[in-house]
Amino acid sequence: MKDSKRLAARVVFQFLLLAALFGCSYGSTQEVEQAASIVKGPKVNWDFSIWGAPRPGTKTIDSLAEHVKKHTDGNWTITVHYGEALSKTRENLDGISIGAFESALVCNFYHPRKNPGLMVLSLPFLPIESWEDSLAVREAVYAHDQVKKEMKRWGAMIYSSTYIPSYEIMGRGKPPLTLEDWKGLNVRAGGGLGDLLTKIGAVPTSTTATEVYTGIQLGTMDAAAFPFTYAHVSYRLHEVSDWYTSNMSPGTADCPLVFSISAYEKLPQQYKDLLDEIKNSIAEDQRIAYEEIDRVNLPLLKENLREIRYTEEDLEEFRTQYATLVIEDWIRKNERSFDARGLVKTVFSAVGQKYP
Repeated sequence: MKDSKRLAARVVFQFLLLAALFGCSYGSTQEVEQAASIVKGPKVNWDFSIWGAPRPGTKTIDSLAEHVKKHTDGNWTITVHYGEALSKTRENLDGISIGAFESALVCNFYHPRKNPGLMVLSLPFLPIESWEDSLAVREAVYAHDQVKKEMKRWGAMIYSSTYIPSYEIMGRGKPPLTLEDWKGLNVRAGGGLGDLLTKIGAVPTSTTATEVYTGIQLGTMDAAAFPFTYAHVSYRLHEVSDWYTSNMSPGTADCPLVFSISAYEKLPQQYKDLLDEIKNSIAEDQRIAYEEIDRVNLPLLKENLREIRYTEEDLEEFRTQYATLVIEDWIRKNERSFDARGLVKTVFSAVGQKYP
């Protein structure tokens, strides 16, 4: 009976997803493009490396490709190669460094040693409570000398974030209704979130997103932390899960769009100016995509899975007893290599707060 419900829900979801992706979410972009003048310039062709399939969380990338093609009358094209067609998930920075492609998506927690400073955005319970907070914090971190330095080491520069929403956790089997219930659970979670789960007794693993469905299906992992709600459903975890958390909001991660510095420097100035001009529109397209897919996903999840909501007391224990320990551990681990405490302070100051 449960499998029949899941099959029916999946059919409905796929229909609604297509409506969300190809409906009104493109309106704002189209209006901006129609009003924009054409930027004249030479023929330029870029390749963009990414894993998985097109999904709401890749709207920034697709929007970038749409904008540059439209605004240059097709003279500058960015071809997005999904499904690891150009590079493995963990090797996109390597591909940029050797000139295999001009642009790519990278996720900080897939290779923390390659981007240790950028891992600050994976720390738990950072002060990111709104879309505006996400914009401000990420821009401040990208502008930090440490982050620019570690990207430059790979011949890369960050252009934009994909503005990943806060994470929640979805899984199979006995639901973790209390903090005690997390003990012994094998959870796909990286970075500071993985460290946070370790503090409460869970066993984190950092498998790639495309491996999670099979892991939960076969029982080699109990649950997975993903950006809520788009990533859980994009990777079909709801089909093999029994429960999900809806108010834990333990933190996020960062998956920015990076450009090859050498490829960027070869662009004519008018194309560089275009990148600056369309950046806000691309971010707005991403915000709309997340909101629209939430309107599709939330009813689907509530109908088919058990929703877990924690008490304010539990959440406060998460924040005060465990999150601060993880942040301080991260600072001690990195302070000999760079100003880790200063980077954490940068995050808090970006939203007008002060780190203790």
